[in-house]
Amino acid sequence: MSSVMSSSLTGVGMTSQRTRNRLISLLKKNHIKNDKVLNVMSEMPRHLFVDEALSSRAYENISLPIGHGQTISQPYMVALMTELLLEGSHVNKILEVGTGSGYQTAILSKLVPTVYSVERIKPLLNRAREKFRQLRLNNILTSYSDGGWGWPNKAPFDAIIVTAAPETLPASLLGQLADGGKLIIPMGKKGEQELFLFHRLGDKYHKKTIEKVSFVPLLKGKID
Repeated sequence: MSSVMSSSLTGVGMTSQRTRNRLISLLKKNHIKNDKVLNVMSEMPRHLFVDEALSSRAYENISLPIGHGQTISQPYMVALMTELLLEGSHVNKILEVGTGSGYQTAILSKLVPTVYSVERIKPLLNRAREKFRQLRLNNILTSYSDGGWGWPNKAPFDAIIVTAAPETLPASLLGQLADGGKLIIPMGKKGEQELFLFHRLGDKYHKKTIEKVSFVPLLKGKID
């Protein structure tokens, strides 16, 4: 790896490890407890997944625009959703609906053997794929498709994470969960969204409300 590449991954100033550590301290204060999740988020260069003009804000606990009306999620929300999916479960295979910037995907790839991710906006997917190559994340498989469909021919999944909010639950996603699997998804109209965790046990799905949230809407169709 070249010295230029190495320094871009390591970061300097507002993208340095010191700045990242402050974010991790904040996540701990907000009751994120999974050490594996915290360690991965400490090491992952979030500044690579945002526009260079916003890199100085990459380790603030805020969402940031990534173009096409989409955002990179708040670090707390990335940590929370990841922690909930991994808690008490052995996850080998996970589906992410909404690749977006690729940051959540990259975090998952360090914690789960195989990550499948679907994205409906082709320029975002192409950019994320380049980041995965740059970071040598070789256990991520991506697809350019409507997220509401999931990825049926790769199912069942031990866990599914949805990073945009439909108003109602896409039934097709529940059907792609393995027995014992979990689905975490924000749902509701703008200003009324909540985060939900579904746990499949046999033919039954147990639903738990986590907290109020604010996500971009899960839309249908693909954008070239």
